[in-house]
Amino acid sequence: MPPNDTTPDGQRSMATSGQTAPVWTHLLPFSDLPRSPSLTEDLEVPIVVIGAGIAGIQTAYELVLRGHPVTLLEARDALSGETGRTSGHLTNDLDDGYVEIAKKHGKDGAKIAAESHAWARDHVGDIAKKLGIECEYRKLRAYNVSQYKRGEKGWVEEMEELKSEAEMQRELGMEVRFDENLTVKGWSGSVDQRGGMVVENQATFHPTKYLAGVLNWLKEQPNFKCYTRTRVASIKESGIEALGLGHKKVVIQTENGHTVTADFAVEATCVPLQKLSVITQLEFFRTYCIAARVPKGSVEDCLLYDDAEMYKYIRLTACDDKNDYLVVGGCDHKVGQEETTPRFDELETWTRERFPQATIIDYKWSGQIFEPVDFMGMIGKNQGCDKTFIVTGDSGDGLTHGVLAGRLIADEIDGVENPWAKLYNPKRIGTMLKSLPSLISHDIQINTQYKRFLQTDITDIEDLVPGSGGVLNTATSKPLAVYKNENGKVHKYSALCPHLKGVVCWNAVEKSFDCPVHGSRFSSEGICVSGPAKMNLAPSDDSGVTAQEVAAA
Repeated sequence: MPPNDTTPDGQRSMATSGQTAPVWTHLLPFSDLPRSPSLTEDLEVPIVVIGAGIAGIQTAYELVLRGHPVTLLEARDALSGETGRTSGHLTNDLDDGYVEIAKKHGKDGAKIAAESHAWARDHVGDIAKKLGIECEYRKLRAYNVSQYKRGEKGWVEEMEELKSEAEMQRELGMEVRFDENLTVKGWSGSVDQRGGMVVENQATFHPTKYLAGVLNWLKEQPNFKCYTRTRVASIKESGIEALGLGHKKVVIQTENGHTVTADFAVEATCVPLQKLSVITQLEFFRTYCIAARVPKGSVEDCLLYDDAEMYKYIRLTACDDKNDYLVVGGCDHKVGQEETTPRFDELETWTRERFPQATIIDYKWSGQIFEPVDFMGMIGKNQGCDKTFIVTGDSGDGLTHGVLAGRLIADEIDGVENPWAKLYNPKRIGTMLKSLPSLISHDIQINTQYKRFLQTDITDIEDLVPGSGGVLNTATSKPLAVYKNENGKVHKYSALCPHLKGVVCWNAVEKSFDCPVHGSRFSSEGICVSGPAKMNLAPSDDSGVTAQEVAAA
């Protein structure tokens, strides 16, 4: 267990979405994050925000600041989702690149993306200063380099791509240059990948310190309420509204039997709580990080990315008086479709080959990324809805995307026209049509994952070692997700994801059951820690029931 992480294994799923702990717990343990009560009554309120990560907290902040009463609901503890498992980059040097974004959305759309994410990047610093939140927020450079060694054919090709990207970013108004001899202080290993793109005026921070500060400020406001460990079981719009007549409401049912009725609802849940629709326009990936100690001043304080499709990314964060943490991430793969355990070894090897001053690795963790097929996230009214907003499709830039969501949704509720809104509209059609080949390919690949109905991970529960799990799928019964805890106690659950009945897979790194169809994830106790599933895996024995009760206690 990493330093400062004292969360009991059986209750870990309430604090975070995996067995591992991210580096952010080094200075802010799970136990020190803001706490709120559970909902114990029915409510009728103006605005409900579902999800207490960066999108939910920032949306609540923008609305409360404008005088709106806001109620925030969270299925587990605040900041227990993917926000607390990011690498903390704040940048408008977007993952997919503006050359590719312009192909889908035109130069005007690319310019909106650059401007809006720049605003979000800077807005975090403004709020931190305004509220007096110490969260390591600072401006720095971002470097983009080739994945190949200098002089190799791939390096030459990627240098040309980076030149084109730099030119596109410059046309969009970003402060950027190409430097064929770019070097990064501290990259002293034998692997020479010099040369690349330099993007000025980017930023980084400590994400949970920042959001804990914003949430603590919100809790002091008279027009804000927060209820955690309050899982939403259903959300629908009720009533008729046409030609200025009638009135629609959003009706929310919670797992514990309470009803919340609201004029507006915001699903800030990483992925909407629904069956299909925008779900089919997303791809779901796991991504991995390590935090290695490096002597203070031995590595330049910067953001760094290589140009691989599943790229590596780097930043620094505080460790102690003598060391910083070098946070290195990458090795992405689709959820539930590849082995998880080799990823940390790959990251460590990559890091030590380039930064030989790296010493002890204190933290290893993983997170989830939601990739839209047309590269742009979705912020606005959900498809087929008039009163329900969604925030999804972060495309690896979820921190700026979540901040941006607060402004766009608050503007729409206030009736303020925002020139950025059209780019992120979840109801957009044109760019999805341009992405049709990708959509079809993704759909075919997803449907092949139902092959899990014909597969079994284990043939005998006795084969499981303590602290591990797997799916037992026999010809005579439905598939079971089986977990044997560290004491040898066996818990059984249905292995069918409540979303669309995909058969889950065991994730050995995070000790979770992950669905390879649409990326829902469940803790070793069957607790849903990531949607689009709304509910937990159904227990199949008494020990499974008890484990879920203990986890939620």
